[in-house]
Amino acid sequence: MAQNEAVDVVLVGAGIMSATLAVLLKELDPALRLEVVEAMDSGAAESSNPWNNAGTGHAGLCELNYTPQAADGSVDIKKAVNINTQFEVSKQFWAYLIRKDAFGTPKAFINPLPHLSYVSGDKGVAFLKKRYEALKPHHAFAEMAYTEDKTVLEQWIPLMMPGRDPAERLAATRVIGGTDVNFGALTNKLLGYLGQTQDATVKYSQKVVGLRRGAAGGWTVDIKDVNGGSTRQVDARFVFLGAGGAALPLLQASGIDEGKGFGGFPVSGQWLRCDNPEVVNRHQAKVYSQAAVGSPPMSVPHLDTRMVDGKKSLLFGPYAGFTTKFLKHGSLMDLPLSVRLSNIGPMLAVARDNMDLTRYLVNEVRQSMDQRLASLRKFYPEAKAEDWRLEVAGQRVQIIKKDPKKGGVLQFGTELVAAKDGTLAALLGASPGASVTVSIMLELIERCFPEQYANTWGSKLAEIFPAREKALASDAELYRRVSAQSNEALELVQPALGSGERYA
Repeated sequence: MAQNEAVDVVLVGAGIMSATLAVLLKELDPALRLEVVEAMDSGAAESSNPWNNAGTGHAGLCELNYTPQAADGSVDIKKAVNINTQFEVSKQFWAYLIRKDAFGTPKAFINPLPHLSYVSGDKGVAFLKKRYEALKPHHAFAEMAYTEDKTVLEQWIPLMMPGRDPAERLAATRVIGGTDVNFGALTNKLLGYLGQTQDATVKYSQKVVGLRRGAAGGWTVDIKDVNGGSTRQVDARFVFLGAGGAALPLLQASGIDEGKGFGGFPVSGQWLRCDNPEVVNRHQAKVYSQAAVGSPPMSVPHLDTRMVDGKKSLLFGPYAGFTTKFLKHGSLMDLPLSVRLSNIGPMLAVARDNMDLTRYLVNEVRQSMDQRLASLRKFYPEAKAEDWRLEVAGQRVQIIKKDPKKGGVLQFGTELVAAKDGTLAALLGASPGASVTVSIMLELIERCFPEQYANTWGSKLAEIFPAREKALASDAELYRRVSAQSNEALELVQPALGSGERYA
């Protein structure tokens, strides 16, 4: 009998999660033998693809759903601060690789772009002002500016102002030092860098079809060649399931206790895209607003400038949809085949408690192009139909998990699930995902490689990461210094202000 291939680590999926973890592990221990396995014929083909992932560069600067308002009117900024500092940790890792001359110019994947929050109406303006007053004193948001002055708004968002009712009350905040990140380009740079190191391979058109405990305590992974149909077995001491929507079925196949009870709720997405330079060049920003009353957090509308392969476009959305696929290139049987005795209770409870979400998705699916354009015109009143086309985005599989009170809850976020013995981990969920990948992968390393993390890898981690989230959140001077160092390496020069513009 032929002996199985043997490696230290198998990473399933060639997206931003696996690519980040693989490079981090090789930087910490160059002797590790790694294999990345991807079912598609290229990297970043699903959620990491720039056209499948419009919410790029999440830093808590403009996303209003990260600062919920309590019944007493107060605004909670903890999540925004956490996401902001996690994004700063990601920037430290990218800056470290740029300084190593690991993958050329940073402009291929990250560019400066102002982040704005925009609202209308008395209620929206009152909320945004409270949000600004809560965030502004924190050093991570010290550069935030607020205005209700329409003359200033015409400078900040010139595309969005013409054609409005003069009596309409508007407000916006702006942080000039936001970014746009092409996570597809970044993923492929990470994979390319990984391929240059010893004992690291990235294999495409290879699908994981089986996963079971190995005789030596690790895992045996059954891998099928998508094109030829042959199968092979790889023994690994550690397995990471970073395959986006496909991570849940693989986690279930592993049989680990920690994965029981999880279910998935797939949500598809669509965007309106504009490539007309006359329109695109009038909007240089990422602008977020509020979701409609009763709509889920994933529905927060935004009008984004995107830089992909050196060309600028605008995306507006999202428009949600529903399919039973867990991946854009998945199967309609993904959802039904994910139902287990351990998760059917939480899934039924979520179905019972989220009828508003079901109605929302049904209405979204039934929307006509005219209705989608009507939503766009709330942002951009003079939008012309001929300038915009519909793009199908990637799949998001929201997490369903057990809840002692409700039976099950639908969770809009990401969750790291790891085996007790540290030999397997999976990442479930969606936003803010890619932007905080590095922090999530550092948490994985701490949980699954605790001895190395605490001892042998400490000095290298300190070299790559001058400061982590908690220190960045509490130490203003440290935050400013470390952020400035990352920005310099990543060439994130703040755009010059135009005539008459002001930061605050």
